[in-house]
Amino acid sequence: MNRRSLLAAALAAGALPCGAAAAAAYPDRPVRLVVPFPPGGPVDAGARIMANALTAELGQSVVVENRAGAGGVVGVDAVVKSEPDGYTLSFASTGAVAVNQSLIPSTPYDCRRDLVPIVIVSAIPMLMVAKAGLPVASLADLIALAKRKPLTYGTSGPGGTPHLSGELLKQRAGIELTHVPYRGAAPAVTAILAGEVDTVILDPLVLLPHVREGKARALATTGPTRSPAMPDIPTVAEAGVPGVEVENWYAMLAPTGTPPERIARLWEISRTALQKAAVSRSFTDQGGRMVISGPEESASFISAEVTKWAEVVRAGHLRAD
Repeated sequence: MNRRSLLAAALAAGALPCGAAAAAAYPDRPVRLVVPFPPGGPVDAGARIMANALTAELGQSVVVENRAGAGGVVGVDAVVKSEPDGYTLSFASTGAVAVNQSLIPSTPYDCRRDLVPIVIVSAIPMLMVAKAGLPVASLADLIALAKRKPLTYGTSGPGGTPHLSGELLKQRAGIELTHVPYRGAAPAVTAILAGEVDTVILDPLVLLPHVREGKARALATTGPTRSPAMPDIPTVAEAGVPGVEVENWYAMLAPTGTPPERIARLWEISRTALQKAAVSRSFTDQGGRMVISGPEESASFISAEVTKWAEVVRAGHLRAD
């Protein structure tokens, strides 16, 4: 081997540890986890569980940042437009990622083109409750009442899974319910407790404490089967209305262009963190089930969800306002 070949070989050998060290160094500063909803809601709660779990695994702080607005569009768009370096991630749900594509024509991003899923964390059915004093003891009672008089249902905002759950229920049960969107789950809970709306549909996490205290009456969940966290509450199908199976899934995503090796590292770290019993229990205590699907499987699932919800939006002639 001549001198030039020896020099090239030495440089190449020396470069390998440096490259490996550079890859292993990620992240070398805090990571932002952007939640496209206000603090205090179920997606925010899930993001904080995720941030704490990732902080313990990554050795760097994962900081939750709330960027609410336009049914989740503002926060997701901020991530889409961020530097694709793995330091700005989105923790979002079904509505902000999949539903807004068809519900809000002016959505400035296409989740299938502009975002790379890292992991779908969990899936949670919606819970429908009636305000105290409404003369109903079941979903069947509510449907019968809705056929006699106008009723309202509140949600955490237009385009989210609660909204779509209500629309599906209306379509399948043949009733009219006026949608009253609030700016997040917390205001919607305040509204049902104050009697401003007849019912609300939200993630179980924010409603179950009030159900247990007798301040609201649980009617049904939208899961395919009863939730272990809510075994006494029937599904919508069990209550006599099939075809309303809706789960709100939580996903962590990065902007397209993020280096594949960083996506892979985030996925491996996420899988390790989410499989820990304490972390998994924190999510299932919200009333759902763990999913923990990786980038490719998550991308295929989200694409199918975009198609599914586009059909629901068209059938219901829905608009974000």
